[in-house]
Amino acid sequence: MNETKDPADNAAEQELAGVPEEMTEAGDGEPTGDAALALEVAQLREEVDAAKQEVLYARADTQNVRRRMEKDVADARSYASTGFARDILSVADNLGRAIDAVPEALREDEKFKGLVAGIEATQRELDKVFSQHGVTRIAAKGMPLDPNQHQAIMEMPTADAEPGTIVQEMQAGYMIKDRLLRPAMVVVAKAAE
Repeated sequence: MNETKDPADNAAEQELAGVPEEMTEAGDGEPTGDAALALEVAQLREEVDAAKQEVLYARADTQNVRRRMEKDVADARSYASTGFARDILSVADNLGRAIDAVPEALREDEKFKGLVAGIEATQRELDKVFSQHGVTRIAAKGMPLDPNQHQAIMEMPTADAEPGTIVQEMQAGYMIKDRLLRPAMVVVAKAAE
């Protein structure tokens, strides 16, 4: 049996010869040809947009982590000596007490002059090292009470000072850069009765 083909069928076959088979068959109601291509391009664009968003979020997150790490490193450098400074404050307190304990009569005595001068020189050197590392003494006497820097241990009735003003410093307070190292222990004035 020799079947002859319709010339219209021949023309259709030649037209579809270069088109992939999946684009020519309309299976389950899926779009064919240009519509399928447009749908696939739209899906790829959505995927690219989603990937761009993910990359932007990842970059922002990485930048935030980097900033946090830089701040942590800067803080570690600035405040690395905090523990040591806090421990050495008792040495500074004892040097101050030693100088204050020497009576004026002994300060002029030739035997004790060198000892007093040595203790004072040691205290000056310690204060110099403190300042090199950002450790500063908190001003207290005559200042209004600041609960962020001073710790009131008692109130004293007096007419000589405004209520809430520090009249006596029991223990010096210190800051390391902008952080409190140790609060000043103070006596605060209250209204006289």
